[in-house]
Amino acid sequence: MGLHLHFDCYSGISGDMTLGALVDVGVPFSDLVNGLKQLRLSGVTLRKRRVQRGAIHATKVDVVIATGLRKPLSLRRIHAILSASRLSDKIKLQSRSVFDLLAEAEGHAHRVAKDHVHFHEVGVLDSFVDIVGGLIGCDLLGVTRVTASPVNVGTGTLQSAHGILPAPGPAVAILAKGVPIYSAGPARELTTPTGMALLRTLTSEFGPMPVMTPTAIGYGAGDANPEGWPNALRVFLARPLSKGLREQDTVLQVETNLDDVNPQIYEHVMEQLLSRGALDVTLAPVIMKRGRPGVVLTCLVAQAQLDQVLDVVFQETTALGVRVCEVMRQILPRRFMSVKVPGGVVRMKIADVDDRTSKAAPEYLDCKRIAERTGRPVKAVLDDAARAYANRRTGKATGRS
Repeated sequence: MGLHLHFDCYSGISGDMTLGALVDVGVPFSDLVNGLKQLRLSGVTLRKRRVQRGAIHATKVDVVIATGLRKPLSLRRIHAILSASRLSDKIKLQSRSVFDLLAEAEGHAHRVAKDHVHFHEVGVLDSFVDIVGGLIGCDLLGVTRVTASPVNVGTGTLQSAHGILPAPGPAVAILAKGVPIYSAGPARELTTPTGMALLRTLTSEFGPMPVMTPTAIGYGAGDANPEGWPNALRVFLARPLSKGLREQDTVLQVETNLDDVNPQIYEHVMEQLLSRGALDVTLAPVIMKRGRPGVVLTCLVAQAQLDQVLDVVFQETTALGVRVCEVMRQILPRRFMSVKVPGGVVRMKIADVDDRTSKAAPEYLDCKRIAERTGRPVKAVLDDAARAYANRRTGKATGRS
């Protein structure tokens, strides 16, 4: 089993911040440069330097593009570059997954078909290299598990190719569905579409920092240097837990009984709770006093996000009170692996029981997106993903590449 990488997104995340943080935490810069040469792109070079962001010393990695190579790229052109490259199949799959997420988000935000999206901010070659370089960097470190904190998306406004937009921009807002986010710090964009799509592709779980013993810590700087603000991405690198050892943490369990809520709002309440940092949300049917049918709303949350979760419960439901208690969790280490299916790329969430046993399941939202795009049943896409993962494991077991 490989290493565990945790993203601390206290100042958001972007492609160049990710590259800088990975180099700062231990990716050999020369190996990263050689890895990116497999893209077979001319006119692109990397440069690294030490910078200071607020009170933080960080690594800044710049992608230097020759004049005339900065026009927007289409999704078709991006896929063609990846197909013609000498990158490993794993990096190609992960890269396609990131760009498919970006295309869908940009297309939805600007009411353009996915295949007709020209990426502007995220599709010029520097951001293209940021994405592929970030994936190569994780591979060079031997990372098999990625976790992340809630993401600071910034506030205020930003200037884009489409004009002035609120921060976070529309694409980031769409990519943030199901991800715990918040706003703090200077009035500016802190999370870019590139950074959020990378995070969505790599990360198996969002929330408080899990139990880990860091072996290295890195800081990656963005271009912006707002006064008095440490604008950097922090990453923690750790060895996996000892054989047979599960993670253990303590979280809060919030419960309330509801018998007079319009069932139509349950979906909205659950979405709001998850977006405010809830780790899990469930609804269970019960029979309440006087024989009335009702539901028990239960959610798990870290102490730091308790107030935000309580705000949702009291504002969005008829609850007059809640029960809060501490519970201990035993957690299996989890990681993602991408597999290719007809119509796209699906991430498989893998949990390791021990050195010899693991369990895996397709990421439902990936399968849903492919089903909506292709018109195929979701069940068929789920089955394709499970079969592709099984075939990949069988190939590794027999020594096939």
